[in-house]
Amino acid sequence: MKLSDFDYDLPKDLIAQYPLKERHKAKLLVLNRADGSIGHYLFEDILNFINKDDLLVLNNTKVLTCRLMGRKATGGKVEVLLTRRKTGSIFEALIQPSRTKTGEKIIFGGGDLSGVISGRGEISFKLQDANTIYQFGQVPLPPYIKREPEDLDKVYYQTVYAEKEGAIASPTAGLHFTDELLKEIASRGIDTAYLTLHVGLGTFKPVKSEDITEHKMEPEYFRVPESVGEKIERARLNKKRIIAVGTTSLRALESYANGVKEGNTDLFIYPGYKFKIVDSLLTNFHLPKTTLFMLVCAFGGESLMKKAYQEAVEQKYRFYSYGDAMLII
Repeated sequence: MKLSDFDYDLPKDLIAQYPLKERHKAKLLVLNRADGSIGHYLFEDILNFINKDDLLVLNNTKVLTCRLMGRKATGGKVEVLLTRRKTGSIFEALIQPSRTKTGEKIIFGGGDLSGVISGRGEISFKLQDANTIYQFGQVPLPPYIKREPEDLDKVYYQTVYAEKEGAIASPTAGLHFTDELLKEIASRGIDTAYLTLHVGLGTFKPVKSEDITEHKMEPEYFRVPESVGEKIERARLNKKRIIAVGTTSLRALESYANGVKEGNTDLFIYPGYKFKIVDSLLTNFHLPKTTLFMLVCAFGGESLMKKAYQEAVEQKYRFYSYGDAMLII
């Protein structure tokens, strides 16, 4: 399969730059794989497509304020995105400008925090409590949001059920849920389960090879608690529908199906993959030529998915992290 097969045209003005004030008022495109039909709704209408016997699986990862804006001793600006804690207060990081040298000191927060570039893509801080570092950070908005993070992003770039800190990006399909909507889901007797996959660079690493099968995913940590595993097994035994909220939940579930309950997953899903657990998928609209778009093409079918994306463009849906949603049934 070629990388160019997963391209599509998107007007830049459809890339959402801000969240909707009312999360549940986003648009919802419902794609039915059985008959190829496409319907247009609001996200709050999702209750019409979830049955009492379904199991709704959500990712409770929490986004860290891991984008640090600092300066060198010479005054030059430096941006540091902390991607993973290696040990203690030593972090793997994306550092811009890339010409920053090993041994250089970077000052943050007016001098209240400092770090030293301790290697290529690595920064070390002198702090007993590494979590203090995040107090100096900003929300790590994706690069296609062409503005600086604002206070509202601390709320809207986090799911209302975020609990387990560790992500550098939000599991955006879950951003549309409100506390009230989740309560309504529970009141209808619909079962929910929460697993964790810390969204990392692996989800966003660009595919550079024209033959997509040569692409290697960066591993991301996930955990399916024992109680959630029991719910999954009961649902499978009773032939109940399992709905994954987001591609991250789906990848964690499919990794679990391969016999791993906790650890790092580098599962790369593209057309031809045989899904073992997930029956339906709730997701946002993804960038062209990405592993995420390949995943949804694998789940929904390439031609049907491209048709749905084209209709979403024509209907002026909002795309990407702060955009609208799609339910594939």
